[in-house]
Amino acid sequence: MGLNIIAPSVVLLVTLLVCLACVIRIRGLRCKNYRTWRRVSETFVLALVIILAAALGLGAAFNGVAGQYFFSRHSAPVKFYEIDGYKMHLYCTGQGSPTLVLDAGLGNDSLIWANVQPELSKITQVCSYDRAGFGWSEPRPELRDAERLTEELHGLLTSAGVTGPIVLMGHSISGLYIRAYAARYRESLSGLVFVDGSTPLQNDRFPAEMQLAEKNESMELRKLEWLSILGIRREMGGCAPEEGFSRSVAKMIAEDECRTSVLVAAAQEFSSVQQSGMETLHSGPFGDLPILIFSQDPAQPPPSGFSAEAGKSLSNTWNEMQEELKSLSTRSRRIIAKGSSHYVQIDRVSLLIGEVTSFIKQIRGQMPERTDYGSTKIE
Repeated sequence: MGLNIIAPSVVLLVTLLVCLACVIRIRGLRCKNYRTWRRVSETFVLALVIILAAALGLGAAFNGVAGQYFFSRHSAPVKFYEIDGYKMHLYCTGQGSPTLVLDAGLGNDSLIWANVQPELSKITQVCSYDRAGFGWSEPRPELRDAERLTEELHGLLTSAGVTGPIVLMGHSISGLYIRAYAARYRESLSGLVFVDGSTPLQNDRFPAEMQLAEKNESMELRKLEWLSILGIRREMGGCAPEEGFSRSVAKMIAEDECRTSVLVAAAQEFSSVQQSGMETLHSGPFGDLPILIFSQDPAQPPPSGFSAEAGKSLSNTWNEMQEELKSLSTRSRRIIAKGSSHYVQIDRVSLLIGEVTSFIKQIRGQMPERTDYGSTKIE
């Protein structure tokens, strides 16, 4: 929480100093032998600076206090573990083997699985966790590439006594991270589940419009950092409850996304995405490791701000890369979640729960071996 306190405190201090300097200057104008128009105009400008600085300072202070107050009343579920000197949050529910470990996408934390974990916990042990800087895990200063994140997750699971067998389920950018984990700790895994997972160096294959947007993403994240620090994002509705969750979880997700530390962590991971892609480019295939792939519906509208042609090209490219994930194992299959966006775990939660439940039972030998490996179905 340190950055979420320090940043608004620094802004408030700077704005107070600016206001003080302006007041001193306004009082000093009375002693200056200036023409009336200059004194009036300079006083007017300085008054506007005071109003603006005060607004920014109060906005930053309110945002910082509001965030701290909210999280002080909503403590982290279950346990923390110290990994290399930093606390990491792990939330495990249910009983049984294999343990299903949930890894969130960029900018999200363990709460993104709030609709999934309770149901899947009815059939096996399920653990969700927060990567450094997200949710309740402390931020780290270094770059956040796939290999580093793999070691941190392995250390976390080892400290918690979750040694295997494990099924990793990763959403979005975590598609890279669970691949890196499988490449290094294959012996502890019973399966992988990709939830519209990213693929190595995917940006290089995107259409030109998307590649340009990706290049500007770091700048956008930095802009959001400042909008959050100054409280402007909160005033613009950026901390409003998310749809698709219970009221309490929706508010917690929204408040978390308004914290400066989360945006900094997202920028760290985003700046390392090319490195993560290089590290996982040659990962796999993983023999006969069971793999289940969920993908968004290619018929979904293109992202806002993109032309129809670029949107269609992006959708086709993404669909191709999702299809290529099947080559990671001889026991893989893919499901296109009809009507779903990138967040399959929100848009088609029943489909995901049902298929993952069957996936776990097949790994245990409680259901017959599938005969449709290598298939792609729309459901």
